[in-house]
Amino acid sequence: MEVKSACGFFMHSEIVGEIMIKDLEKPVMYLKGMGEKRSELYEKLGIKTVYDLLYHFPRYYIDFTSSVPIGEAPLNENCVVKGRIVKKMPEARIRKGLSVYKAVFTDDITDLVLVMYNTGFLFKSLETDKEYFLVGKLTGNLVRKEMNSPQIYPADMTELVQPVYRLTEGVTQPLLRQTVRNALSVFNEYIYEPLPKWVMQENNLCSLEYALKNIHFPQDAHTCEIAKRRLVFEELLTLQLGMLMMKSRSRISCGCRMKNLEIDEYYDALPFTLTDGQRSAIEDCIRDMQQNCPMNRLIQGDVGSGKTAVAAGAAYFAFKNGCQTALMAPTEILAAQHFETLKEFLEPMGVKVILLTGSMTPKAKKLVKEGVESGEYSVVVGTHALVQKSTVFHKLGLVITDEQHRFGVEQRALLAEKGDNPHKLVMSATPIPRTLALMIYGDLDISVLKELPKGRQPVETYAVTGKLRERAYNYIKQHLDEGRQGYIVCPMIEESDSDLQNVKSYAKKLSEGAFKDYSVGLLHGKMPSVKKEQVMTDFKEHKIDLLVSTTVVEVGVDVPNATIMVIENSDRFGLSQLHQLRGRVGRGQYKSSCILITDNVTDEVRERLRVLSKTSDGFKISEEDLKLRGPGDFFGSRQHGLPDLKIADMSHDPDVLKAAQETARKILAADPKLESRENSCLKEQVEKLFERNLSDN
Repeated sequence: MEVKSACGFFMHSEIVGEIMIKDLEKPVMYLKGMGEKRSELYEKLGIKTVYDLLYHFPRYYIDFTSSVPIGEAPLNENCVVKGRIVKKMPEARIRKGLSVYKAVFTDDITDLVLVMYNTGFLFKSLETDKEYFLVGKLTGNLVRKEMNSPQIYPADMTELVQPVYRLTEGVTQPLLRQTVRNALSVFNEYIYEPLPKWVMQENNLCSLEYALKNIHFPQDAHTCEIAKRRLVFEELLTLQLGMLMMKSRSRISCGCRMKNLEIDEYYDALPFTLTDGQRSAIEDCIRDMQQNCPMNRLIQGDVGSGKTAVAAGAAYFAFKNGCQTALMAPTEILAAQHFETLKEFLEPMGVKVILLTGSMTPKAKKLVKEGVESGEYSVVVGTHALVQKSTVFHKLGLVITDEQHRFGVEQRALLAEKGDNPHKLVMSATPIPRTLALMIYGDLDISVLKELPKGRQPVETYAVTGKLRERAYNYIKQHLDEGRQGYIVCPMIEESDSDLQNVKSYAKKLSEGAFKDYSVGLLHGKMPSVKKEQVMTDFKEHKIDLLVSTTVVEVGVDVPNATIMVIENSDRFGLSQLHQLRGRVGRGQYKSSCILITDNVTDEVRERLRVLSKTSDGFKISEEDLKLRGPGDFFGSRQHGLPDLKIADMSHDPDVLKAAQETARKILAADPKLESRENSCLKEQVEKLFERNLSDN
């Protein structure tokens, strides 16, 4: 395949790299047809600049070249049919505020009835005997077919492949398409090319100009594929460059190289026996901390796999070597939880553990910080208060961060700067297939905890339709009446105002209806942090019986008394996220259950929920999630610390991934810091990708 001829003219990065920043970083409100109010709607989609708009890629395309005869169109599936209107029926008013419009539509072999609601102006604009494309679901049977509220396009339009984007309220497909066209005109005026010429030639890639035009408005599937391959390659190359540069930066000399000291007394003092995986992970840490360069390790384990016991073992090893440990958690309540656990594990052996959080009084903070600076405390657990300038360590040798995806790379780096290149340990409760983890956490070595500690209760999981909602409520009440607590989780996929309102209304309805005799709490991501902390504290202290929450509860505190969870619209979540949510229950001695409610009973949904019901192994579930949904959805919840990939699909593009990895190594071998003019735009791309991750965390 010869791509070069299709690529068109491009200017190279060393000529116009600075123009990209000046012009493509302009706010979208300055584009033709925008303005302040409309740009606020686009901001809900994460689109603030012209650059953001150009990289807001279509979710899929409507291909009008693949329209099917009405008689062959599958029922209850989206399809494209072509034909003409032969008869328009009079308006029918069903009730006040609802008008129905019908027309007979034919492809001269088979007819269907076109049905539209409250769209009088559009219906009147449709001409009889003029050809149109209809896009929608065909219902009915062999004798009578119907299509309700389809998208309608004139058959003589010139662009026969139409992009379909992710939207928010107030932004329509036609509006977004036109705005993208306007953004492309800005790019075409100031064309730049971030990839060096040799990279493009060696990997047979089209220009960025060609790629952006044809990913949004392709002529056909072939041009779309050429464009996509270029954009996927560039994104994976940028990611790999960033990861490899981070890894090389961590290979500097460590100021806390430790001696090989035994920690058998730690193992003996624990009130339980560690799993083989936990012992192995601690040994990995001990081996790393004896090297010249700092440890940079990820402890990856399923919910409840005992990562904190591994962290405590590493902290004890640091203590025996005369070094301090800092553990940073994303919220005060999680920090307090870690503090209590580490205190229980370590203080019997003379290790002084202290908690430092932002909500402490100035006097209390001052006393803690004095003790940290003097070396009185060997393990300091806290939140962002740990990275403040006023927090000074005596001899910081180990930095541990919990739930990496809640911190930017920069925040972890700030904490590491508190010591002389200390060792770094990251704990993540998100099971990811190892091949993918090596890609995502390219700057980290990985230890995996696969076994669950003894005594952990498996969570019985059931999938039901909304018809059984009342029975599910009664099942929750049984648990609450026994003195237990429960969760009801609602999806809030787009973080839109209407989604939030739905969650609030649902919680209010439950507290005034089915659960009026119980204490019902509400938790969602748009609450102020202090309010969120208070709600979770109240739930932990059993001031709340039933917590109605969005997925913000996914990374929460241990509430051993919580034994029942109901997840509404469970088909809207990925399997891995459902598994994470389910992990909030079954953390104590009581038998626990999770009920998945969905009215979407397609074969795909049935298969996904069946997988979740039959296994509690998060790694198996993540593998299935990748097979069934692909990494686009797998990473959709943005929970892995991975910069927000716009188009790359790491399990479905293995060849491109391999080529990008090899190219990244070649580039850095010749230019380790991307300082040459040829790589200047690539350096900006790397910084942009990782900055976006920082700002989102």
